[in-house]
Amino acid sequence: MDPSQIRNRIGRFRILVIGRANAGKTTILQRVCNTREDPEIYNSAGTKIDDTVLKGSRERGLHNIENEMVFKSNPGFIFHDSRGFEAGGESEFDQVKAFIADRSKEARLRDQLHAIWYCIPMDEASRSFTAGEIKFFSQCDTGSIPVIVLFTKFDALYDESYAQLKSQGASMKDAAELAPKHAEESFAIGPQLKFLYHSKEIRRPSKCHICLSNMDSDDADCGSLIEQTAGALDNETLQQLFISTQQTNLEICMKYAVEK
Repeated sequence: MDPSQIRNRIGRFRILVIGRANAGKTTILQRVCNTREDPEIYNSAGTKIDDTVLKGSRERGLHNIENEMVFKSNPGFIFHDSRGFEAGGESEFDQVKAFIADRSKEARLRDQLHAIWYCIPMDEASRSFTAGEIKFFSQCDTGSIPVIVLFTKFDALYDESYAQLKSQGASMKDAAELAPKHAEESFAIGPQLKFLYHSKEIRRPSKCHICLSNMDSDDADCGSLIEQTAGALDNETLQQLFISTQQTNLEICMKYAVEK
């Protein structure tokens, strides 16, 4: 089906973004939509919510997962935001669980949830899964909706790798150059991925994961996130919609065009 026909039929690609406070969620969405501007927020009826109303709600600790975040630079995406489960505890988890279940029951594809990005920051001291995150992956039934784990702020691990390389005799220059690769290799065999994919506590592991670093820089690359998300979509129509909606990775457009 032609991408324009798909957009007319489905409308926009809908993503739920889950993550702790300061997980870098907004920065990543800005990169995906190629902008530095904040998103506009709409309620479930499609009415734009005034900034003063939003500010007042945040100050009172209120949050509505049904609200839709849309960036002017790429209105083809609709993002729903969850604060993660450390903020709202049990009620926040129940809200996310109900939201996913309700969206799964929607008859029209345009109203369903198409993907979930779960952000876990790597700049915190423990860098381990919180109780809320374990609960999500063990108890939340996401059905056919693909979950992609985003290990954000991954560059926080570079300093540790730099120190390790220096202690092993590497020069300052070599340690700085090798630190990113060393961090990636260490992470690949580290406890986080073993827990995510092989722990008995995780009954519903994610479809895949991606490590994102330096997303606040002007030349930040989110191409791997786009490619991993496209590959995680089993529904070919949704896959075509996602690929045609994203505007940051032209290579993936060419790749899937050739494969078709």
